[in-house]
Amino acid sequence: MTLSTVAPFRVVFVCTGNICRSPMADVVFREFADAAGLGARVASTSAGTGDWHVGERADERTLDALVRRGYDGAHHRARQFTQQDFARNDLVVALDRSHERILRGWAHDESDADKIALLLSFDPGAVTLDVPDPYYAGPGMFDEVLAMIESASRALFRQLEPAIRPAM
Repeated sequence: MTLSTVAPFRVVFVCTGNICRSPMADVVFREFADAAGLGARVASTSAGTGDWHVGERADERTLDALVRRGYDGAHHRARQFTQQDFARNDLVVALDRSHERILRGWAHDESDADKIALLLSFDPGAVTLDVPDPYYAGPGMFDEVLAMIESASRALFRQLEPAIRPAM
């Protein structure tokens, strides 16, 4: 098999409205994959549990926080998680326990439910399982949330990397 014939590992990051936390996680995770030369072997996206912001760009404070850390989130457009996302993805990553509960409620079966994980569960240094929602906070909170997401996404990528790296 060649690299082009191997299906990528697919992951979707899920928060409430898909304009703050999950777009950050998607952008950061993709950057880690690209930096490792594995961008073609990973497909990531993000979604929200609600439909309030469908079609909108990420929150300006999200975009600003990403730019301050060297990331580009300009292409993001919010969308809502659908049942098809379970079939399309190998891993469904919730940003907090409320999203995890909602996703487990939407899972059709054990196979769908087994795909759900909390982002911070991958970070051994995390002191909580919930990435706080910065939406009603100031710009500094967006930077704090991004730092949490970077740490957990790095840990998640390190865990997945051996399975997605091509055999030599």
